[in-house]
Amino acid sequence: MRKPILAILPVLLIASAFTWFPTPADHHIPPPIINAAVKSRIDATLKSFPDSGKIAGVSALIFEKGKEVYYNAFGYADREAKLPMDRNTIVRIFSMTKPVTGVALMTLYEKGAFQLDDPLSKYAPEFANMKVYKGVDASGNLILEPAKRPITIRDLTRHTAGFAGNDIPALAALVKKADVTNPANTLTEMATRLASLPLEFHPGDQWAYGISVDVQAYVVERISGKPFDQYLQETIFDPLKMVNTHYLVPEADRKRFAALYNRSDAGVLTRVPDEQANFFNTKEQALKPGGWGLTTTLDDYMKFIQMLVNKGAFGKTRILKPATVQLMATNQLSDTVSKRMWLPSKGRVGFGIDFAVRTQPPANAAENNGIVGEYFWDGAASTMFWIDPVNELTAVLFTQLVPFDKVKLHKSFRDAVYGPYVP
Repeated sequence: MRKPILAILPVLLIASAFTWFPTPADHHIPPPIINAAVKSRIDATLKSFPDSGKIAGVSALIFEKGKEVYYNAFGYADREAKLPMDRNTIVRIFSMTKPVTGVALMTLYEKGAFQLDDPLSKYAPEFANMKVYKGVDASGNLILEPAKRPITIRDLTRHTAGFAGNDIPALAALVKKADVTNPANTLTEMATRLASLPLEFHPGDQWAYGISVDVQAYVVERISGKPFDQYLQETIFDPLKMVNTHYLVPEADRKRFAALYNRSDAGVLTRVPDEQANFFNTKEQALKPGGWGLTTTLDDYMKFIQMLVNKGAFGKTRILKPATVQLMATNQLSDTVSKRMWLPSKGRVGFGIDFAVRTQPPANAAENNGIVGEYFWDGAASTMFWIDPVNELTAVLFTQLVPFDKVKLHKSFRDAVYGPYVP
């Protein structure tokens, strides 16, 4: 696995009667990650997944130092129609929506519209005076206590807000009844319903993945005064020319919209019925979630992450300042946050602003391969991306498989890119 390379600085020998000039060997430029052999290894790896019936189709795009160094696709976007997977295939990216929302939020941060440690209630009064679940009494009634501190914007960006999920039966029943993420809810209605529920833990105490990024979208809407989807369009999609990125897939583009496949525990691949798989993205919905819901293509998403690896700029278009991107890619979780749900399954990572951030090298060959300092995330249909700032490498991998990556596609792809694990 590639290690960060320290540049060799030329030395001026002032004390001598001559000047020493470095030879070409002294200017050591590391070889590229993606060479012909690596391309062949990635091809063989990715092709094996649809060939073995583990997935219907897969595509991948890699840029290194600002240039495309790998693209290929194997299998089908729609197996039943024999429609091949290609770089124009539109896919559901689910939680890969989250970093897009984070960038939108941080454009407002740069304008001084909020501070990360501001109380959420400053911008969304519904979330003032939150109560925290403590247990149930003998009659089954909830025992609640006041939150030790307010939820902050930073809590939203790193999943430490404490919003109730499905882990505690008494809270799960309330969550179900509140129907917070019903697509018929506006972001305002979503926030009102969510704020009526007790928190599962005190803000800042634990890392628990959930609805926080949808609340970020609500904050963007409240601060900007614009519908969230409009703000994304004007601030990110139009400037980056992400013409294939939408909540609602245009009618004319639906022939490029990939089917979604389910893999059973027995390894049988079946198509999720289109009316179920496409419901959210083929009808106009009131809800424009920050945490999921976008559809896009390989090239569109690559523009977005190229902007990030280039420290906020894509070509002549600047979306964020370099310092803001660095802040987003910096671990925000203190060591006191010991309960981290399933985050450790991603490797030895922390969490920045809407990304996981790798803080240590892989502990062993079983762990996902990667470089310290990379930041990344994935989506429920087994899509994924990562940004490796050390090597200026960005990678996007698309497939449409649920449940999430039970076939270990992500690890196989990372290993194919970086090579065998080296302790």
